[in-house]
Amino acid sequence: MEISVIDIKKDDGVEFILGQGNFSIYTVDDLARTLLTCVAGIKVGVAMNEAKPKLTRVAGNDEHLKELASNAALKIGAGHIFVIMMRGAFPINLLNNVKNHPGVCTVYGASENPFQVIVAKTDIGSSVIGIVDGTSAEKIEDKYEKKERRDILEKIGYKIE
Repeated sequence: MEISVIDIKKDDGVEFILGQGNFSIYTVDDLARTLLTCVAGIKVGVAMNEAKPKLTRVAGNDEHLKELASNAALKIGAGHIFVIMMRGAFPINLLNNVKNHPGVCTVYGASENPFQVIVAKTDIGSSVIGIVDGTSAEKIEDKYEKKERRDILEKIGYKIE
């Protein structure tokens, strides 16, 4: 078995979701439609690897995001994984809709952070065995950093207290 780390290439401000599903010929289009109904004005690219006939299927409403998603899915290479690249929404706005889709088996991660996918390759194919979502924490927030975090949340529309 060969293990590799795949860096996900995406633009600043692009949110990323990685998951695994089944029935690719249906799920890729249906996930795109699901996302488009979650948040008005969202831009998405969805790509999903199909085990047979060994290709990456693509859907969405933004050509650049479709290109980013399909390049990432192809680079990861694992069968039945899907990649969502999006602008105009945060994963928290639609993650439950993705997870509850009947063609979705699991979601590995969702983030705007730098993202790496750990892939194992065997004699029949590849599998996602883990992810790295952002950098490692180095300390516990103090009261100033907590206020800054809450100010950011309030600025984007989330009232905490």
